[in-house]
Amino acid sequence: MYEPIRAKSVHTMAGTPSDFPHRSREEELDIQLAGHLAALLAVTDELRALAPSDDLDTAAARLAEQVARLRGGRTPARAVASGGEPRLAALHRRAHALAGRALVVAASRADTAAAILAAQRMDAHASSLEPREFAAH
Repeated sequence: MYEPIRAKSVHTMAGTPSDFPHRSREEELDIQLAGHLAALLAVTDELRALAPSDDLDTAAARLAEQVARLRGGRTPARAVASGGEPRLAALHRRAHALAGRALVVAASRADTAAAILAAQRMDAHASSLEPREFAAH
């Protein structure tokens, strides 16, 4: 009724080393957190170009520092101002959402420095929005 297996199994047996690299959960979380913080840095750079402030300059420096730490010292790419005039409120909403994602991952991997930075950025971007506009999104 059943045919015998003629080809080698695609599954590895227990104890057999695989031929592709595996990452630990912590390494995966580091990669994910670095990605969220790098995206937040890009939005922060856009905001800095449209509405410069000392707070945004400090935040960008701290974000770049955390991304570099998580990426083994590699400096993150920095965004340049886009040609169009994006709405500041939309950028603040996007930054708030990215900071929230970074906070979740940072808390998951117990990275206090990144969690504090993400929470501070969430507060800063929330306070930059009108209360009714932020509540609608």
